[in-house]
Amino acid sequence: MYKFIEKIFTFLYPILRKIGFGSSFSSYLSLIINIALLCAIAYGIYILFRLILVTLMIVVAKRTKTKFDDLLVTNKTAKYIAHLIPLLFIYKSVPIILDRFEYWEGVFGKLVGIYIVMLVLWIIRTIFNALRDYLKLKPRYSDKPIDSFIQVIMIVLWMVGITVIISKLFDIDQKELLTILGAVSAVIILIFRDTILGFVSSVQVSINDMVRIGDWITMDKFGADGVVIEINLATVKVRNFDNTTTTIPTYSLSSDSFQNWRGMLNSDGRRIKRHILIKTSSIRFLEEAELNELKKIQLISDYIDTRKLEIDTFNSSNKIDKSLAINGRNLTNLGLFRKYITQYLHHYPGLNKDMLMLCRQLQSTSHGVPLEVYAFSHDKRFENYEYIMSDIFDHIIASVKYFDLEIFEGINESTTN
Repeated sequence: MYKFIEKIFTFLYPILRKIGFGSSFSSYLSLIINIALLCAIAYGIYILFRLILVTLMIVVAKRTKTKFDDLLVTNKTAKYIAHLIPLLFIYKSVPIILDRFEYWEGVFGKLVGIYIVMLVLWIIRTIFNALRDYLKLKPRYSDKPIDSFIQVIMIVLWMVGITVIISKLFDIDQKELLTILGAVSAVIILIFRDTILGFVSSVQVSINDMVRIGDWITMDKFGADGVVIEINLATVKVRNFDNTTTTIPTYSLSSDSFQNWRGMLNSDGRRIKRHILIKTSSIRFLEEAELNELKKIQLISDYIDTRKLEIDTFNSSNKIDKSLAINGRNLTNLGLFRKYITQYLHHYPGLNKDMLMLCRQLQSTSHGVPLEVYAFSHDKRFENYEYIMSDIFDHIIASVKYFDLEIFEGINESTTN
């Protein structure tokens, strides 16, 4: 190959000398013609190999089942490789063409060498981009932070490439250059602090499976409440439910607290945990006539009969004086209302009956007694979940008056002035 190139670019100078041109004129004229010839040959090689490589890759992509070669075509890998071949030809040809111009031979040789290094890195980048896109098509890897790992590999390769470029540019031995870089490593670490932290965090996030693309996360510190759409070396992008985008530093996922809702989405139900406030002054014991009226409510009719029989048996056997309602055991309107809510929840079709379901009384407050519903809806989708929860509490709020209870409502100060 070298001898062939030498024959192409050395035949002109002896001819010009034989014709009678001077040494200097012959050198410059042959240089100009050789450069023009080199450009023409290099361009021809580029056109030829681009046609061959691109066509070959398209044909292979169409005939194979894998999508990887299709993505290589999309990322123009063959086109960049076609650029590399004429560059190698130029790199071999420059020392021959500039044989009589040592200074320019060194300059152009270095420039072409640097361009080759950068082009090789760019080709590797297109291959990794194709690999990234390919892995994202696989369900197994679609939620993994592939971008972070590819960015780390490319950073390492670019550092190696920059080392080679500097060594070529200043004629420094690579071992000596690495020694110099080691001496200034503290500065490099300071400059790439976020990148290093991001890489470590990306590894932790991936190994511990803390966050995946598609996860719903909440991070109050950054105002994030939505779905993770991208994980890369430096940042995690979250598309919030109001269609805004929040960018979170990757290392914050391992250093700060955040909430991942994946467990809820993968579970059998989404939790409903909401309460109403019952006015304390409305809570009281129920009389016989009231119990008979409440027996018309089908969900608690049998419960009232059973419970009343137990209470009457207890009071009778213990000779309880029932002239005062406080004596002995009694049914209260709040207790019966809690039982009604529990029965209603068990009959409501949108709730998961295999998961915890109850109506409980919380610690009393200055605003009344909190009565909380704790259950899980089958449907975890936001709009359906909200509908189920609202439907349940619509019924509960409307049912309060049947038990002669009152819901606490704060007084608006503006209406009292």
